[in-house]
Amino acid sequence: MASYQFRSAEGAAADSPLIFLFHGTGGDENQFFDFAAELVPGAARVAPRGDVSEHGALRYFRRTGEGVYDMADLAQRTAAMTEFLRAEVAKRRPAKVLGLGYSNGANILASVQFGAPDLFDATVLMHPLIPFAPPAADFAGRKVLVTAGQYDPIAPAGSSQALADYFTANGASAEVVWHNGGHEIRREELMAAQTFLRT
Repeated sequence: MASYQFRSAEGAAADSPLIFLFHGTGGDENQFFDFAAELVPGAARVAPRGDVSEHGALRYFRRTGEGVYDMADLAQRTAAMTEFLRAEVAKRRPAKVLGLGYSNGANILASVQFGAPDLFDATVLMHPLIPFAPPAADFAGRKVLVTAGQYDPIAPAGSSQALADYFTANGASAEVVWHNGGHEIRREELMAAQTFLRT
């Protein structure tokens, strides 16, 4: 059984929505935990901590350079994360399963979705970078919001749009919300995430 250090809080009701939260490189399980209570009031929350250290900064999988992923490690850690998430869902049996990730957290969340398209009802991928062609999958009935900076030097705008297009082409309802900055999180994308997750 895959195990992670994580922070969690139960929902307001037995069948409350469950939101999984994935931090960016250098963050931890606290990065979005309190904010998620405002995003989806009453939802159960689970925030796993990345178990890879890159010069002391926590991540969810290894890379050999900026935007150059260790694909074998990504596959192994995606499988472990998927097992962990399914176990948490099975424990709670929520009405809806949501996900939010930023940067490296968005990348592991997207990678889980590629292999387990049935797992999440709706996800918010903030500044993701997927530098490979994802496999075909069935995302019918699923919703994806990509938030991105038009001048992001780490997650280029074209890559963000391509990821949203991938989800759309595979049956999801997908949209992109842009801001005119770089890799930082801005208020307008947080507001967009809040609206998206409450509908």
